[in-house]
Amino acid sequence: MAAWSHRAADAGLTRRIAVLLGISEPVASVLARSFSDEADAERHLRPQLAHVTDPFAVGGLREAAERLVLAAERKERIAILGDYDVDGVSSTAMLVHFLRRLGADPAYFVPRRLEEGYGLSMAALDRVLAEANPNLFVALDCGTNSKPEVDRLLAAGVEVIVVDHHVAKDQRATCTLVNPRVNDAVDAPWQSLCTAGLVFKLIHGVLKVLRLAGDERGTQILVKDYLDLAALGTIADLVPLRSENRILAAHGLRALGEARRPGVRALIAVSGMEPGGILTSVDVSYRIGPRINASGRLADASLPLRLLLSDSAADCLRDAAQLDAINRERQEIDKKVTEEATAQATAMGDLAGYVVHGDWHPGVVGIAAGKICRALDRPVIVLGKEGETARGSGRSVPGTNLVEALAVCADLLKTYGGHPMAVGVSLNVSDVEAFRARFAAAVEAQRKAGVVLADGRDIDIAHWMKSSEVTDNLLDDLDLLQPYGEGNSEPVFGLKGLVFDRAPTPFGEGNFRHQVSLGGGRRLNFVAWRMADRMPEAGRPVDLAVKLQWNRWQGRRLPQAEILDWRYAY
Repeated sequence: MAAWSHRAADAGLTRRIAVLLGISEPVASVLARSFSDEADAERHLRPQLAHVTDPFAVGGLREAAERLVLAAERKERIAILGDYDVDGVSSTAMLVHFLRRLGADPAYFVPRRLEEGYGLSMAALDRVLAEANPNLFVALDCGTNSKPEVDRLLAAGVEVIVVDHHVAKDQRATCTLVNPRVNDAVDAPWQSLCTAGLVFKLIHGVLKVLRLAGDERGTQILVKDYLDLAALGTIADLVPLRSENRILAAHGLRALGEARRPGVRALIAVSGMEPGGILTSVDVSYRIGPRINASGRLADASLPLRLLLSDSAADCLRDAAQLDAINRERQEIDKKVTEEATAQATAMGDLAGYVVHGDWHPGVVGIAAGKICRALDRPVIVLGKEGETARGSGRSVPGTNLVEALAVCADLLKTYGGHPMAVGVSLNVSDVEAFRARFAAAVEAQRKAGVVLADGRDIDIAHWMKSSEVTDNLLDDLDLLQPYGEGNSEPVFGLKGLVFDRAPTPFGEGNFRHQVSLGGGRRLNFVAWRMADRMPEAGRPVDLAVKLQWNRWQGRRLPQAEILDWRYAY
């Protein structure tokens, strides 16, 4: 049974938030636990595009925007290279589409994972220079630490812009750099933007440059036209959904749901959803995002990029179907890798952090790392094998900075990079054992420095209530807390003294469900996943830890409580 904890919100602040914002007390208490005043709570609950800060406040952005305007005016040859994950693909699609509207015709590239590695590599650069011969080169979601590659471009007379959010190491690139982790204060509202968010601000900056110059395109083109792709990258890249990230994600999800872009419409359809419906962060993370990622992991990431840039509905449906087929192949490979990597990690015992290594496809190890990380609640790096090189990805838990942990191991690594929650890494196979020990020690050192790792079984109860308090208004108010994600987790509520009038009904593979009456003809549906071996007895009061939401299906919505844990009320 999980350990339950509860930190009560300030009662006075809870009441003030509830009254000022016109919301139910349970939701007000969730906000009061995270924010110190009503104004911050309101900004979070009702994110406004008007609260997005001036793009020129971002270090390097005005310079980059002015250079892009000049390149478009001069009809210069522009080459854009974006990384092959959802953030890189979304960012590249945004900037290419936008520059085309300015009359430019940029060439665009995505690294070929197996031949060129990830990010801005010399191998990828060979192809860019041979095919595009650019005057201006733009790297998206990579390039901060690619000093040799940038130096090569500069020596060839090519100007370089890098838009990236990865942590800088010792030798960062010297060029026009838009990277808040390098240029800006740690408390800047845009500090945690991923590259898609930064490109959204860059487009905003270009439009501002045009407006200041009296160019009518500065008002005719709307930056909100790119909210859908900004949200796609933001949610998929696991950045904290606070401040500007939350604004982009909340408004962008609505734009994604509208599916005005043919490629987005095709992706939504092939993911089993209806265009025009309500999308959540879960839909992006587990339906749309994996189909974009699968292509870059197993095939060619230029396929989803072509899809997002196409105006042809027929072409988009064809490409989306191909992405879906690649994703099914990826799922089969991923299942095998995850099972083997999980067994390997489990056999190591209880460690602060795990490094597992096997003869696995490097394209799916990041997915396995994420699953094992969530299951064990520990930082995990999963390494595949390419000859004598071990290459893979890592995922972390809140409180552990993977980039800092890898810096301690830098002498063992060929390459590494990323951000605190997700990294890529490569090293010699012969160094894996030493890396495994060094990585676990580095994570343990962070833990001893003041970060306490959860055991994966703790449940934080945001608010205690009775089932009679689960009203339509409460569920509507909870919708305002979405999108959930990193830094804005879905709240868990405690329901006190609930009595099941009959035994719950098992279903599926180890699940159970039940219904209770809320009065007035309303019923609350309960569902518990993988808990059929431990079901409450009928007639005996229980306390429940649940997530509350509307269950929407075929135009209907029903109140639902997902049971995370339960215990008898003594």
